[in-house]
Amino acid sequence: MKNPYFLSLMASLLLLPLMGAAQGCVAIRHFSSCGGGSHSATLLKGQWQASTNYRYFKSFRHFRGREEEPDRVANNTEVVNYSHALDLTLNYGINDRLFASVTLPFVYNDRSSLYEHGRSERRLTSSRGLADARIGAGYWLLSPQKSPTANLAFGLGLKLPTGNYRATDLFYNVGPDGGPEERPVDQSIQPGDGGVGLALELQGFRAMGTRFALFGSGFYLLNPREVNGTRTYRETLSPLLVNESIMSVPDQFALRAGASYTLGSSGLGLLGALRYEGVPVQDLIGGSSGFRRPGSVVSAEPGLSYMKKSTSITLSVPVALLRNRPQSITDLEIEQATGQPRNGDAAFADYLINLSVSYRFGKKQPAAAPADPFFVPGN
Repeated sequence: MKNPYFLSLMASLLLLPLMGAAQGCVAIRHFSSCGGGSHSATLLKGQWQASTNYRYFKSFRHFRGREEEPDRVANNTEVVNYSHALDLTLNYGINDRLFASVTLPFVYNDRSSLYEHGRSERRLTSSRGLADARIGAGYWLLSPQKSPTANLAFGLGLKLPTGNYRATDLFYNVGPDGGPEERPVDQSIQPGDGGVGLALELQGFRAMGTRFALFGSGFYLLNPREVNGTRTYRETLSPLLVNESIMSVPDQFALRAGASYTLGSSGLGLLGALRYEGVPVQDLIGGSSGFRRPGSVVSAEPGLSYMKKSTSITLSVPVALLRNRPQSITDLEIEQATGQPRNGDAAFADYLINLSVSYRFGKKQPAAAPADPFFVPGN
């Protein structure tokens, strides 16, 4: 591998988290991989890398199953989430194959709705602050210096319940005598979920010449805790929703695969990928009761990257292609109890904005050592 610009592109595109965020109310909160992304694996022994990732989406299109409900927007009854997330990550190369990382995430969310405020006026509820922190480690199966054109890494991460999962705000027209009342905000904008999670990760790449490469990544977050004790107040909307009165602590998942292409000596590169991400109906470990909005999104992800010396910048905009809100466990319970079909809805975004910036420092590449396939000093 002799083309440094191809290597720069691979480094910058892999800065993107394995999961930027499920697009809308389906996800409980923004979440990215515990291992800090594939880029942390490219560090030499003793090297550090500081990175930040900003993500934004606006969810407002309601789906029930795979069918959109356009009347919600037309009638001004849609729920709108405005979600901002910022991850601060520090990575460290334990050796040329083993890497570790820690991530502090912060969120700022606004939610506009009618039904949560007595259906008589549209109001905002908000949440902000530290979300669930992550620590993780990963290991390349092959030596990056001996196998610069293809490799595969496994990772293991721990999600800590540092985010507030009982954040509250003022809800109007729902309290005593129709006045305001302080309640927990909706599950989709809670900064945390209250559970200790275990993330299993996989990532890899293969070069196809000096400018073109294939890459892929995926993770699954195991959340064994069943419910977190936070009240939803959904039972006040209908007595039938008593089984949705407490928030669930669900698993999450993401898969991403694509290709990259360098643009000569400019430091610029192009990338394109497909993403599949969401929240499952049932957890792999532990119970699955309580309220959750299961669902998934398939997105097309175009992007640009730039690398100069030790700094990498990547911008991508995943655009939703397919959105699905399947029947949840509580939906099925209500259907069986009433004999009437039941499938809740969820709001999804049209696109996600994802911006990553990274800076590498510490130990320098030895002059006599083989070239690190992801980092070329002096570019």
